[in-house]
Amino acid sequence: MKFTCSQKKFLESILTVQSAVSTRSNIPALEGILIETENDVLKLVGSNLNLSIESHTSATIQKEGSIVVPARLLTEIVRKLPDAEFEFTVLANNNVKITCLNSIVTLQCFSADEYPALPDIAESQPIEINKTLLIDMIRQTTFAVAVDEARPILTGALLEIDGKDVAMVCLDGYRLALRRGVMDTPHDSVRVIIPGKSLGEIAKILPEDDRKVSITISERHVLFDLGYTRIISRVLEGEYINYSQIIPEDYKTRVKVDTRILTSSMERASLIAREGKNNLIRLNIQDQKMLITSNSEVGQVYEEVPILLEGEELEIAFNARYFMEMLKVIDDPEICLDFTTNVSPCVVRPINDHHYTHLLLPVRIYS
Repeated sequence: MKFTCSQKKFLESILTVQSAVSTRSNIPALEGILIETENDVLKLVGSNLNLSIESHTSATIQKEGSIVVPARLLTEIVRKLPDAEFEFTVLANNNVKITCLNSIVTLQCFSADEYPALPDIAESQPIEINKTLLIDMIRQTTFAVAVDEARPILTGALLEIDGKDVAMVCLDGYRLALRRGVMDTPHDSVRVIIPGKSLGEIAKILPEDDRKVSITISERHVLFDLGYTRIISRVLEGEYINYSQIIPEDYKTRVKVDTRILTSSMERASLIAREGKNNLIRLNIQDQKMLITSNSEVGQVYEEVPILLEGEELEIAFNARYFMEMLKVIDDPEICLDFTTNVSPCVVRPINDHHYTHLLLPVRIYS
């Protein structure tokens, strides 16, 4: 194999695929990046078997072929090359020579035959979804995915599609995040559970523009086709929790509050709360105001936030980190917080649009 390519374009492709490369694997080739020519285009692949990323870039192909290059070394070498065209040549015994201006680097690599084949997914009946909507859905839900492998199904996000309606939901036993949206083109009903880690990598790669992402779901994998980049993730098998039964429909206390004011107050209270053993913040909901307090060995915080109260007064406590992670992904200027008792979940929604719902379990407090 022999080709010439722009250092900048080649590095962009490397950085796109390297997040899927295995750092430790029983298959040494998976710690490398597969480079191969395909129809006068250069294709780079990184994979850890659970997540695979392909990136295509333009190059001048002089000789077809393929090779697997150690990812860490390739990234550092190409990053430090001059911003110029370079020549990439595969020599005998899987050696690679990279020539750029006055620099020549030779690397010992792996045969492409040692690289596991990627899943073959027939792109029939793809789902077309706006990139911005997909990014928002991932951003506003995956922070609530479970990190404990004790319940593997909860380490994934449930993606549901029915006609034009689309929803993504994550929950970890302490909180639930649900984001709904509407697609331009209807699709048959689909339910698939995608690992949260895979969605996190997808969100990093997706450019924020008005183009659409093509999603194809097979029995064991899901393919995100972005044009010059393709991302393949395994899906999680099993039955997801019926989340609609968890979200309370009634409330005894409803608080309407300015999101920015609440977030600022919570941030200050969280600074002290995180120094304590329980990372705890207390909310004392009274007529037209909510008192936010936190205490630890290093100090105390008292915040008074103006609210509109509907229903009963209430005192309740939450994990400060969980509450802040929820507030940081809300884009709406005003939200409402619905409570039933101080040991029942709090439900948070935008006031004017129920496209986003967050449920958070309180921490039991003792007077």
